[in-house]
Amino acid sequence: MAAANSNSNSNSNSNGNSKPKIVTGSAGYVLEDVPHLTDYIPHLPTYSNPLQDNPAYSVVKQYFVNVDDTVAQKIVVHKNSPRGTHFRRAGPRQRVYFESDAVHACIVTCGGLCPGLNTVIREIVCGLHHMYGVKKVLGIDGGYRGFYARNTVPLTPKVVNDIHKRGGTILGTSRGGHDKSKIVDSIQDRGINQVYIIGGDGTQKGASVIFEEIRRRGLKVAVAGIPKTIDNDIPVIDKSFGFDTAVEEAQRAINAAHVESESIENGIGVVKLMGRYSGFIAMHATLASRDVDCCLIPELPFYLEGPGGLFEYIEKRLKENGHMVLVIAEGAGQDLLSESIQSLDKQDASGNKLLQDVGLWISQKIKDHFSKQNKMVINLKYIDPTYMIRAIPSNASDNVYCTLLAQSAVHGAMAGYTGFTVGPVNGRHSYIPFYRIIEKQNNVVITDRMWARLLSSTNQPSFLSAKDVIEDKKEEELSTQMVDEMEYSDDNLEKKVISFTV
Repeated sequence: MAAANSNSNSNSNSNGNSKPKIVTGSAGYVLEDVPHLTDYIPHLPTYSNPLQDNPAYSVVKQYFVNVDDTVAQKIVVHKNSPRGTHFRRAGPRQRVYFESDAVHACIVTCGGLCPGLNTVIREIVCGLHHMYGVKKVLGIDGGYRGFYARNTVPLTPKVVNDIHKRGGTILGTSRGGHDKSKIVDSIQDRGINQVYIIGGDGTQKGASVIFEEIRRRGLKVAVAGIPKTIDNDIPVIDKSFGFDTAVEEAQRAINAAHVESESIENGIGVVKLMGRYSGFIAMHATLASRDVDCCLIPELPFYLEGPGGLFEYIEKRLKENGHMVLVIAEGAGQDLLSESIQSLDKQDASGNKLLQDVGLWISQKIKDHFSKQNKMVINLKYIDPTYMIRAIPSNASDNVYCTLLAQSAVHGAMAGYTGFTVGPVNGRHSYIPFYRIIEKQNNVVITDRMWARLLSSTNQPSFLSAKDVIEDKKEEELSTQMVDEMEYSDDNLEKKVISFTV
């Protein structure tokens, strides 16, 4: 393994938060490690992992993940590229930091609904019980505020046996209600020592704050996050659970819009899909459907009037095909709405900006344009399947994915890791520090090949000028250059310090 230099998480910055735990090695190797209970509670006893005596694992050639296994964030490199950023590989460890009988775990779901929530809950409970013999698991009712304002729900494999077949979450959910002192007081009073938090970027920010408070108090409590966002807007990980189900279910709405539009003269079907800041659902649903003539997402600035505008393109498609389907993400065109509708700039309890209904707005704009022009009579049908998609159970693909996420989180907590989110990085499940998950959002890159594939499928205009493309590429190149320079400086720094084996 590469020689390395490590910064311990036991040190704190001026805000009282723990410093990032960075390990550097040769050839530009950087490990962004996750905190461990031993970082702030030294000399903790360890125990043999019960999995070594588990009949289900008797056929596995290698029970445990090697302590040095890490996963590269960037896998497309040049021959002289630095090795780059890595994350600790998820999976069971040979030694654990909790005795099975001493574990008292809790699970909480926060934020909006998403397909797969019940599957994650089920697999955490069953994973703890069947793999590690843990009998005490509580469900926190109603999101973060449930820690101090609601009852708890005892969870056993029998209780959760069939919940994966239902949509929503059996624990209930809410936005906001994050009072770190009250939450950690409740954790401490109840004797909870493993906390599994399922939610999006706002929830993971809350989980990070809870972890910091637990660390400050010196409690032996592992905090594990399972990232949930139907929009797929969480960075670093390959994708979030529920996304595949959402894309699949969106096909029903698109197909309905297509049937409606082609069944009448100059028919236009408008479908609004989820995507507050990121247009992944709209993009993937459009690519999967092949019936969509135009896809509009938050990352894509577009305009309505004039040459190359949306109205001109709609008129062109209607003359060519006699019908068209338009898919728009909920966060698209908000700058245009704010010009025509007074923006109240309000936020929900999670801190998300309350958006105007772009689907209704753009439908009315299209109707107004063609009625004023008197060029043709159109028939427009508007479909908003948002809450239908959020509320359904996860499909087979997401069920398998949720199982892997839940079991990886359980393995990490039992091994004493804390303050982490679990997720696949280039196909390998990894433990990722909270700060990497919450520092920015994952967005569609409209100068990338995937968006180019969509443009070739729909034949819609890019709505981008040459200047826009050049500026986007410059920003991307600058970002890549900054990462390479940082990794190069880490490599040089490593050569100047006393080396030791990771």
